[in-house]
Amino acid sequence: MSLSAVTPVSPAELEARLRLHRLPELGPARFKKLLEAFGSASKALSAPASAWRALGLPLACSQARRCADIRDGASHAMAWLERPGQHLLMWDQPDYPALLAQISDAPPLLFVAGDPDILEKPQLAMVGSRRASRPGMDTAAAFSRSLAGAGFVITSGLALGIDAAAHQAALDVGGQTVGVLGTGLEKFYPQRNRRLADTMIASGSAVLSEFPLDAGPSASNFPRRNRIISGLSLGVLVVEASVASGSLITARLAAEQGREVFAMPGSIHHPGARGCHQLIRDGAVLVETIEHILEALRGWQRLSLSTQTCTPATTHPLLKLLHAAPHTSEALADASGWALPKVLAALTELEMDGRAVCESGRWFARVS
Repeated sequence: MSLSAVTPVSPAELEARLRLHRLPELGPARFKKLLEAFGSASKALSAPASAWRALGLPLACSQARRCADIRDGASHAMAWLERPGQHLLMWDQPDYPALLAQISDAPPLLFVAGDPDILEKPQLAMVGSRRASRPGMDTAAAFSRSLAGAGFVITSGLALGIDAAAHQAALDVGGQTVGVLGTGLEKFYPQRNRRLADTMIASGSAVLSEFPLDAGPSASNFPRRNRIISGLSLGVLVVEASVASGSLITARLAAEQGREVFAMPGSIHHPGARGCHQLIRDGAVLVETIEHILEALRGWQRLSLSTQTCTPATTHPLLKLLHAAPHTSEALADASGWALPKVLAALTELEMDGRAVCESGRWFARVS
């Protein structure tokens, strides 16, 4: 959807969207189908059941519209949003993460606790086993510190093991990190990482979920959560994983979404290395140092040689635009004609070089 055509969402429409979001058997595709068919969530909720049936929506969906628990849940979410540091991002609004919006099944709503502006910054996902080895945990922490120091936001799933090590290490060096939950924000899981999540929120990072606030842990939620981890990120680094690991799901989703996939090799005798070895056989970038990641992202960016070597800062195509006016990354993509991942990779380099900075979701050229 063109941002120029976006209409701000009224409180009544917001409440209607929150009600729609809670309906059973209503995923992202059906949510968007309703909004496109009726023009708004408010009109969709008041439409006759026959109109819902004509769209091929399940009877359970239509019948639940007026249930008290649906209304109460939406009212609770409205109250939750009134508290400082708690936000709702909607797929058709300008503050929705631009890279995530590109995936085919982008969540229509995202509940965010913390700073939503960091979702517009270049992110690198790090995932791996919940029962990781000590060397695997140490490696994840070391790479997270280096990547956070290089200007990446570290994104993961706030699970035990590799996820937690990556989040904590980013915080340790003053970096930013994003945790994506497979539950609602008020039903945090696993509880052992609750304090870590609170620290992330308090320090200017963010925790988010597409699920209603009171949604508890369900096995089917976590694969859905994984597409958001990869969808937000320029690439996914798998540190340690078995062949049946959810981390491999994240990596394969990343490949389908056109993101880079990175994997660390390990001992052939270690079960936790087999998933990474499988990814490498399938074409993932074998990673031994942070330079392998930075080099792959520079290659993916596909900038011409003239914009990468011995070029004055003011001649960089994106800096020319930023010197004229601040832009969001999506606006830069529109103005430059570049694909959004290419823009984000270029902005990462400009930020690392001290030539650009992101504030409140908009990019500015640094004045020397």
